[in-house]
Amino acid sequence: MYKVLIVDDEPAICASLAFALEETYTVFTAGSTDEALAIIAAQEIDIVLLDLKLGGEDGLEALSRIKRYDDSIIVIIMTAYGSIKSSVTAMRAGAFYYLTKPINMDELSMLLVNAREYRGMRSRVQYLNHKLTEFYEISGMVGKSAAMRQILSQIDKARQVDSNVLITGESGTGKELVAKALHYLSARRQEPFEVVNCAAIPTELLESELFGYEKGAFTGAVQRKKGLFELADRGTIFLDEIGEMDMKMQAKLLRVVQEKEIVPLGCGQRRKIDVRIICATNRDLKKMIAEGKFREDLYFRLNVVTINLPPLRERREDIPLLVEHFIGKYNKKMARQIKSIEPEALRLLSKYEFKGNVRELENIIERAMVFAEDSTLRVSNLPAEVREAGGEEGGSRAEASLLIPVYIGDDLKLVERKVITRTLQHFRGDKAKCAQVLKISERKLWYKIKEYGLR
Repeated sequence: MYKVLIVDDEPAICASLAFALEETYTVFTAGSTDEALAIIAAQEIDIVLLDLKLGGEDGLEALSRIKRYDDSIIVIIMTAYGSIKSSVTAMRAGAFYYLTKPINMDELSMLLVNAREYRGMRSRVQYLNHKLTEFYEISGMVGKSAAMRQILSQIDKARQVDSNVLITGESGTGKELVAKALHYLSARRQEPFEVVNCAAIPTELLESELFGYEKGAFTGAVQRKKGLFELADRGTIFLDEIGEMDMKMQAKLLRVVQEKEIVPLGCGQRRKIDVRIICATNRDLKKMIAEGKFREDLYFRLNVVTINLPPLRERREDIPLLVEHFIGKYNKKMARQIKSIEPEALRLLSKYEFKGNVRELENIIERAMVFAEDSTLRVSNLPAEVREAGGEEGGSRAEASLLIPVYIGDDLKLVERKVITRTLQHFRGDKAKCAQVLKISERKLWYKIKEYGLR
């Protein structure tokens, strides 16, 4: 239930209002500002009904103190007819609305409903803004290497202007994350951010996706559809894998970049757009220009600002920070409590080549957390290719932790005893997990433990 605090120096008014509201709200009453603030501190009040005349106290000062303590609290002013001017002043100071005395209960009930809806809506907006900032802030780009510091500096400069940006780098280096940072840290942050993977959309469909079409433009066009450029108006469009776009589409894109206007399929009219274009590629566009596969004029239009992302192997000092970042990320997603990674496992990761770059590291950490048995990520949780790439020291040690020696001449009971013993050790005595892996019942496992004297 919502919590309502009635602040009035007349006990009869507090009692009558409390009686009228207690079936719908949890109601508290106070006769002074100090008493009200004490209740607010203890009860997390949602709505305050505040009298502008609290004996010798100034109701406007009370409003100010409440708002300073918690600006999210909805304050409704109660006032006599002669104090309407003061109540308007109070609204300018942050009050939600005002009611004149004597209080009309129907009016109060409706006002409280509106106040609840407003509080809920504002909380939702604040939550979404917080999540948006949290997700897209530059601080989400993890790294302390010189290369990463340079990238962050470039992003900080590029976000302040409206120039087109070309982001280059191998797959998995975080090109889309940079594009999102450029948009959500720019003056366009409140406007749309549209993403197009030019390699994932067939050439014959890409034009309609980018520029839209009118009803009847082609078979199946039963209604008008806005293209992504139009949807991104006043915002940003991110053209990923721009190097995969064919020459015909490149010519049409060049016209959009030059003229700042689009022509939907089946439409004879040009439509002005205001869109910032950010492109990304893992290909060498200069080489493609020399081979006649990419337009030089388009390249110079798109490549006003260049941000090149180095592969992870060239900034290995960032790997520990990235590991820590991904552990925190997947602790939340998986409801896990992984607190650390053993030094040998981190050493192996730091030596690995990561052909898939940051994306591959993230996948490895996610996989390792799935198989982790306690609060620490271990060598045995890493994929075989990471362990083997670490050389004999890392690879053999990791493999040895998972092998059970069995020799010619060992009888079946001895082999069974070894398997049960080593599996119990691996799962740190977790008999339910051990039985599940060995595909026997827990009752059978208990019997074998007793039989082999493993307690």
